[in-house]
Amino acid sequence: MSFETREEVLEKVIAMPKPKCPHCGVEMSLWEEPPMHMGDGLGWGTPFLFICFSDDCSLYREGWKHIEESYAHKASYRCMNYPGTDVFEVMPVFSDMGGRGQICDDQAMAEQEVSKEAIKRGFNLLAEFFTTKDGPGMMRLLLDPTEPARVRLKAAEMIGDLGEVESIEPLRNVRFGNELIQKKVDEAVAKIHERHFTRECPFCAEIIKRRATVCKHCGKEVADI
Repeated sequence: MSFETREEVLEKVIAMPKPKCPHCGVEMSLWEEPPMHMGDGLGWGTPFLFICFSDDCSLYREGWKHIEESYAHKASYRCMNYPGTDVFEVMPVFSDMGGRGQICDDQAMAEQEVSKEAIKRGFNLLAEFFTTKDGPGMMRLLLDPTEPARVRLKAAEMIGDLGEVESIEPLRNVRFGNELIQKKVDEAVAKIHERHFTRECPFCAEIIKRRATVCKHCGKEVADI
């Protein structure tokens, strides 16, 4: 299964033409999913949607009366679209300002420009570190949470070719919070072990030779493990 970072999704969505609301014909706004989802709490499966925020939209205008008469609640609907599809659905709002705080058209464009520069800088550094065999420099990028996810992901892919045995412990002690990066880090650790003919003791987690029969750190037998 392939996973995309938020930055990768944003880059794709910004490049898409904005759809027009089928209810009023107004160009829809780029909208970022909030940390806490509405509805069933499972979210929409994408961090970004297109939403119609026209107060003249027939769906929004008529939605107030429909919900009040049907459910005795004060709320209405906004039309939403899943980026890159022809699927339009409705999102409930409970005031005229509902959802507007997540509009990110201008913010997203500015953020994307900053992200592009950071990614370019990060990739240039990675190329330099790889050429000069600078494993510690690559580790710094990988472990820096302020670096773009794409840069850290690439660093995780590359550290397996440059990392020394000493880099395994810091890599093991960090949980990256990004499934893709964590997977690449785990693969890199395995690659470092393979390059240096080492493994981790299943009892004390210290690094030992692959062919060791007894762990030199804890004294446990590891021959058949």
